[in-house]
Amino acid sequence: MSEWSPDSWQRKVALQQPVYPDPAKVAAAVGQLAAFPPLVTSWEVESLKRQLAACARGEAFLLQGGDCAETFDSCNADEITSKLKILLQMSLVLVHGTRRKVVRVGRIAGQYAKPRSADEEHQGDVALPSYRGDLVNRTPFTREDRTPDPELLLRGYERAALTINFIRALIDGGFADLHHPEYWDLDFVGHSPMHKEYERIVESIRDSMEFMENVLDAPASSTTRAEFYTSHEGLALLYEQAQTQQVPRREGFYNLSTHFPWIGMRTADPEGAHVEYFRGIRNPIGIKLGPGFTPDHLTRLLDILHPDDEPGRMTLICRFGAAHVDELLPMAIDTVRATGKTVNWTVDPMHGNTETTTGGLKTRRFDTILEEVDKTFKIHHAVGSELGGIHFELTGDNVTECTGGARGLSDADLEDAYRSTVDPRLNYEQSMEMAMLVAHQLRNGA
Repeated sequence: MSEWSPDSWQRKVALQQPVYPDPAKVAAAVGQLAAFPPLVTSWEVESLKRQLAACARGEAFLLQGGDCAETFDSCNADEITSKLKILLQMSLVLVHGTRRKVVRVGRIAGQYAKPRSADEEHQGDVALPSYRGDLVNRTPFTREDRTPDPELLLRGYERAALTINFIRALIDGGFADLHHPEYWDLDFVGHSPMHKEYERIVESIRDSMEFMENVLDAPASSTTRAEFYTSHEGLALLYEQAQTQQVPRREGFYNLSTHFPWIGMRTADPEGAHVEYFRGIRNPIGIKLGPGFTPDHLTRLLDILHPDDEPGRMTLICRFGAAHVDELLPMAIDTVRATGKTVNWTVDPMHGNTETTTGGLKTRRFDTILEEVDKTFKIHHAVGSELGGIHFELTGDNVTECTGGARGLSDADLEDAYRSTVDPRLNYEQSMEMAMLVAHQLRNGA
């Protein structure tokens, strides 16, 4: 292959990129961004890679979740805390139910760009650039707002830095202390059927910790904090390039805007710019794998992106949909086995199950999401493979965007609190119910 550099992707065809009107402003913004300090460290990246290798071996389980697309307005204490709370609660349920280490990765602190199915949006006779996330342009349907603005790359970095700083302060300050899981409670969920079961889990863990500490006559210090990692789709390549650098005493380049970037389905062309960029970074990476994949396509991607079979390097995030997983997942597993390489298999049961109501709202049905999860577990179990993780779009907020679940939300309920600007997310109750069902699957071997 040709020599790699953080900007060598510019020699390839780059899909899903904004068209900026002023190249000089772009160069100035990218230059400023490259001079800023990194958001994460290489040793954190390497630690996550080791843990993802354990997920691939069936010794740990990846819980990856968060917003479909973060907005700059969501960079506030309440929303960040709610996202952290729900992921901590879900991980506690999984640890209790499976006795496995859970690797927590948020879709957070950088998930500001989204791929779009069309470059333009039409309203009447007016055509304007599509909204591509707050990293690129703004939501109001005006020429000024929809024109891509490179200054937003800097605003995205700032919001990501504020978010990561606050998460680290919470965790280091004892927010994730298992002695005090009541810190994680969300005020609006006291009525939830899931809450009573969660309280029983918390009480069981408290009893176990008290027993252990009494026997050891010492506090269990490792239970006072939790490791937490960030991830986002590496879509806006100028943003990713600017934060890619070499570090002392380590070989190669690291993307230090996030611990775990992934390639979306729309940009996973082996000859394209995104694959070119990703092949050169040392981070663990993910590839979204959807219904359009072929064995040749997947084999080629693994040849380029996972040439050395480095443990923990490659996670495949399968988003086939409940209707197609029975056919496509076995084919994907067979394809990877034929390469002789090891990957961490995860399931994204959200994106392949999106539908639109008669009222025009995008939604996902809890039962269909659960069906894909259930089928995925069974397929891996049947062929002697390991499902190493799960990938959700979710929120700690009391939204009504997906139907079904503990409260039995219907299409008519969606308008009560539908807040997503892009894709529908599981709410708190649905997320907790899903965590409990996944824990049951893991504990009982599907």
